[in-house]
Formats: sequence, C-alpha cells, structure tokens
Amino acid sequence: MRPCLRCLAVLLALALPAAAQDRAANVQTAFVRARHLRHGINASQWFAQSPSDYSAERTNRYTDAADIALMAKLGFDNVRLSIDPGPLERNPRGQDGMNDEFLGRLDSAVDAMLANGLAVQIDLHPEESYKRQASTSNEAVDRFAMLWRRLAAHYATRDPRMVFFEIMNEPEMHDPDRWAGVQARAAAAIREVAPLNTIIANATNYSDIVDLLALHPLPDGNVIYSFHFYDPHEFTHQGAGWGEPWWIYTHGIPYPATDSSMAKSLKEVPDPAGQFKLENYWLNHWDARHIRMLIDEAAAWGRENNVPLICNEFGAYRQFADPASRANWIRDVRSALEADGIGWAMWDYRGGFGVVWKQDGQPARADPAVLNALGLKER
Repeated sequence: MRPCLRCLAVLLALALPAAAQDRAANVQTAFVRARHLRHGINASQWFAQSPSDYSAERTNRYTDAADIALMAKLGFDNVRLSIDPGPLERNPRGQDGMNDEFLGRLDSAVDAMLANGLAVQIDLHPEESYKRQASTSNEAVDRFAMLWRRLAAHYATRDPRMVFFEIMNEPEMHDPDRWAGVQARAAAAIREVAPLNTIIANATNYSDIVDLLALHPLPDGNVIYSFHFYDPHEFTHQGAGWGEPWWIYTHGIPYPATDSSMAKSLKEVPDPAGQFKLENYWLNHWDARHIRMLIDEAAAWGRENNVPLICNEFGAYRQFADPASRANWIRDVRSALEADGIGWAMWDYRGGFGVVWKQDGQPARADPAVLNALGLKER
C-alpha cells in the first residue's frame, strides 16, 4: 500500500513544533547551566600537554587536593580539566574500554572538584598528531567518537548540572566542513549515553573569535559554544619559545601600548619581518576599547544564534611580561567578557600563564595582582 502523502504531511507538521519546543527547552537548559561557568580556571599540564610523563608519581604532585580546594577558595566556580586521549586509550583497558588506572586518577580529580562546589569541564585536549589523524582519517574519527561515548557514559553518573563535556580543544582543522562533521559525530555519541549533560562545542582551527563567527550551531540545543582569546599575541606571547620565531626576543612590552616604548621594543627583534609584525601592536592601538569591540563580535554571534558562550581560554605568558601590564590586559579581557554576559576560564592555574606560583609537592601561592584583575579575592 502506498503511504498517504497527505497523512505524512500532517504528521510532519505535528512533529516539527514538538521538535522546536524540545530544542527551545534544551537551549534554555544550556543557558541555565552556563551560570555555573562564570569564573573558571584551567587545570593545564596535569592530565594533558605532558606526553612524556602521565605517571601517578608526576600527576599526584603536580596538582593535588590542596590545589583544588584553593581554586574554590580563590573564588573560581569551575575548572576546565584538560585530558589527553592517549593515556585513556592505552592498555591495559578495563571493561569500559579505557585505561582503569589513568581513569581512576581522573575520577579522584573530578570528584574532588565537585566536592568543593566546582563545576568541571571535561576537555579532550589531544596532541597535534591526534588532531592530524582526525583531520584525514575516518577511522580516527570513529575511534574519537567511540572514546567520547565511553568517557561520557562514565561521567554521566555525576551531577549533569555540574559536569560538562567539551568535544575537542582547538581542533586545528583548516577545513571547517570536516570539523563540523567530526564535531556533530562526537556530539551525537555523547548524547546517546549522556542525555542530560551539557556539551561544549568548539570552533575550528584555534577556536579564535573569527572561527566562532563561521561556525554553524549544532542541532542539539543543550550546548554552550566556546572561543579562546589571546589577542594581541605580540603582547600575550612575548618571550614565548613557540609560535612566531621572533617572540623569543621580546619582553617588557607595555599594555596598553605607548608610542614611546615602540622604538625600544623593535630593537629587540633582529629581523625586519619580525619588526614589521611587532610594529602592528602599536599601530593597532591595543587597549580596553579595542578588546571590548572584538569580544562584542562574539557576543553578537551568540545573540543571533540564541546560544550561550564561554571564553574558556585567555591569558598572558608571565615569564617576560611586565606584571602591571599583564594585570591590565587580564582585567580588560575579563571586564569585556563580563560586560557581554560571557563566562570565562583563565589559562591557567600554575603554568606559564598562571594565577599561582607553585613547586611540585609544595603549597601554592596566589598572585594577588592577577586575582584582583580577575575580580576575585582569596577567602
């Protein structure tokens, strides 16, 4: 018997409003959950960014229970917990298909954060080689989706209001259509086993604002969209040994930019091409207004798409930066985000962009200038 086309049309017309209502309810859930992600901190270089050593000996001393308690005491309300997928997939694996020993240490960290009233962003934070595989191999994407299905099922047992699943940090995929497909695949895998948790979606490349503006929201409504902010890199990455080769020659660059400091800073850079790039820092007049206008663009995208946003990475490398200028920049970024109603998570807790000073196994000491710039105060 041929189906009645008129009947099918009626059923579709009835289903569409219901689906729209479901999505609207899920979007509202995401906005409510985003309130748990207002003032965050990245727990970096702990369970990610250290491929040579994920041993218990190292992770237990790098960040410990006292550090987690201090995060809450400093006024943070959430932690972005970066996790390298490699150690999760290593043998021997347990019944859930993940390395039990490594997962057990993650559980201890997540449960300690929750016990201290901190929401947790479970952030899959792979190395570049893992991202390259996902950008070219469908088999690698299958493995990635399977890992998310296992990881989300594991953490779906915690309070879904406080545990968030971030699909992939800075995917570095230059084909936005491929990343859209990979992200949709991972989001579907998460939703199959964790129907109540909120997902955090990422823009392609390095998740800058310009990447966010090109992103099409997922069909799933219970999603928060993330972006990262490190502009201008000439200031935030001065002295850094990665990225632009000439960064290593720079230090003490002031923020806001002052014309009187330009000639001295340009002399630090030995090659004309590097000097040309650095000079743009002054020519572009970086200040609070400049930063606010850029973040306003992200906020406008969020309003147009009716989705909540989080800036879950921003920070300035501290080894070679003037402390007062660094605090000025952090304050201006944080203030712009809050003015636009966007939650944030600073990069990072104890690393090169840190909010505390700490040696392995020793108590951490907070940087009061950075805390003040973040609008926080140790309790």
